[in-house]
Amino acid sequence: MINSTLRAKRKILVADDSSAVRHNLSRLLGDAGYDVLTAANGIEALAQLGAQHVDLVICDADMAPLDGRHICMLIRRSARHAGLPVVMLSARERPFDSARSAMAGADQLLGKPVNETVLLQITRAHVDGVDAV
Repeated sequence: MINSTLRAKRKILVADDSSAVRHNLSRLLGDAGYDVLTAANGIEALAQLGAQHVDLVICDADMAPLDGRHICMLIRRSARHAGLPVVMLSARERPFDSARSAMAGADQLLGKPVNETVLLQITRAHVDGVDAV
């Protein structure tokens, strides 16, 4: 099992235009021992990425003015952040959403509402190197 002190040093950026989603994910991830940063839009998310080290980005695919797919593409083009894991969230579950997110460089696409158990498994896999079940 991963030492909770080590895990507490891991930073996760949650970017979503819904304050309720930001609050719920911050609580969930914080309770799991992660340091959580939040951004209400893509511009704030990029500012957070430029200001500090982040181990994982969880972002809404459909935010304005800069959506999650554009954030992901910018991350992938950045020498500093190209390998940063990105989990995209989407309230829409259309067949092409998964392909669009993958083309943007997202590591995962999860539907909303988020299954908390699945999100924690994916987070542990990307951040702590623990296999997701």
